[in-house]
Amino acid sequence: MPSPDAVVRLRAVEKLVHEGGAARAVLSGLDLDVAAGEAVALLGRSGSGKSTLLNLIAGIDEADGGQVITAGLDVTAAAERERAALRTRSLGFVFQSFHLLPTLTVAENVALPLELAGLSATESKARVEELLQRVGLADRADAWPRVLSGGEQQRVAVARALAPRPQLLLCDEPTGNLDDAAAALVLDLISKLRAEQGCAVVLVTHSRLAASICDRQLRLEGGQLRAVEEAAAEKA
Repeated sequence: MPSPDAVVRLRAVEKLVHEGGAARAVLSGLDLDVAAGEAVALLGRSGSGKSTLLNLIAGIDEADGGQVITAGLDVTAAAERERAALRTRSLGFVFQSFHLLPTLTVAENVALPLELAGLSATESKARVEELLQRVGLADRADAWPRVLSGGEQQRVAVARALAPRPQLLLCDEPTGNLDDAAAALVLDLISKLRAEQGCAVVLVTHSRLAASICDRQLRLEGGQLRAVEEAAAEKA
């Protein structure tokens, strides 16, 4: 049964990719519900469509069939300006490669989504200070991203993603470029901040450690999602 408070609701979603003049189904009749406050890990081999699925949820890419509803918006029927507003208002993103702007300081990077959301300078400054304190980087507020370690950059990225208090946090291999210690710290921050802010999380990963912080683990195979236990049982 679908959750009545689902932040993500996908029904019969289809996505094709074109390779050498032929179309291949990456997603085929895929269904997914993610409830408010729930964390879901998406597992699967490279090329299985995990990042594509995140892009569909965010309205960055368009489905070839089915329906995608994110934070109450029917993404499949929405205009680009509505999808852009959704990403500004309701979504946070954490990527494997950090994607910090090199010409902005740590504090300015975290403040960017708040400025886009229209917060006042006073509100933005207070929120940035609060988050940098929470991720242990209050003393690096004026530093440039290039002088930070990979783990520090990813902690800045987590703070930036959660700055506007989004309903949904989308993470694409957030620990892929980190050593074990830095990965554990980043995952702990995501877990704690998710609990404090009550946002849902959809996390794409190959890491068992990263998947372990989620309430559910789903494997994407053959264009469909299955619970990890079900997929393992079929292969046994």
